Amino acid sequence: MKLSAPVHHLKRKARLLSRRDGIPLHAALDRVAAAEGFARWSLLAARVPSSAGELYASLSPGDLVLLGARPGQGKTLMSLRLAIEAMKGGGRCVFFTLEYAEKDVCERFRRLGADRAAFGDRFVFDPSDAISADYIVERLATAAAGTFCVVDYLQLLDQKRDKPDLMGQVRRLRAFAEARGLTFVVLSQIDRSYDCAEKPFPDRTDVRLPNPVDLALFTKAWFMNGGTVRTEAP
Repeated sequence: MKLSAPVHHLKRKARLLSRRDGIPLHAALDRVAAAEGFARWSLLAARVPSSAGELYASLSPGDLVLLGARPGQGKTLMSLRLAIEAMKGGGRCVFFTLEYAEKDVCERFRRLGADRAAFGDRFVFDPSDAISADYIVERLATAAAGTFCVVDYLQLLDQKRDKPDLMGQVRRLRAFAEARGLTFVVLSQIDRSYDCAEKPFPDRTDVRLPNPVDLALFTKAWFMNGGTVRTEAP
């Protein structure tokens, strides 16, 4: 559904409406959403494609975000766009990957029109084979609140038998993120059975889970198709 104006303009309209009519902001947001054809604001926000800047602005310290997509749909590029947003604001990013070499990530920076070297030690690349929740917690023991972390990717965390079960690892990352005020974006595979002809975006039911995980542990869930992001309402 095409909106009559960008989301940030609609939010401003709701703030003005709230002041003019003396109603709570959430009620004003719902009224604006209704005018756009949505029952409430949360449904509008969940269905509107967002830019990296808007997505990053929606994050809070302590968030554990699931970012899922089929291969080639842009989830790694989106995670790097978010990292760039964090670093442009003076923050730091740690990129944990069991999938890529550093040269691959540098090439993706170039595709985004950015120079990996320009961020210096604000971007830390970690491709250790030992990556797990325990490893990540130890590695980030002294990280400052607000540090932005990418984990690439969910299904590889418990691939080795000596690692804790996947559910336990996700619980540990959630607790650690909340306790330390860090933000995590965890990339995820989507099952091959997902068919974009049947629904335009995958959702939590399409996440490939070789081992059980309660996906409600993630504070937010974003799903991609064709380079576009859909935010799934909690």
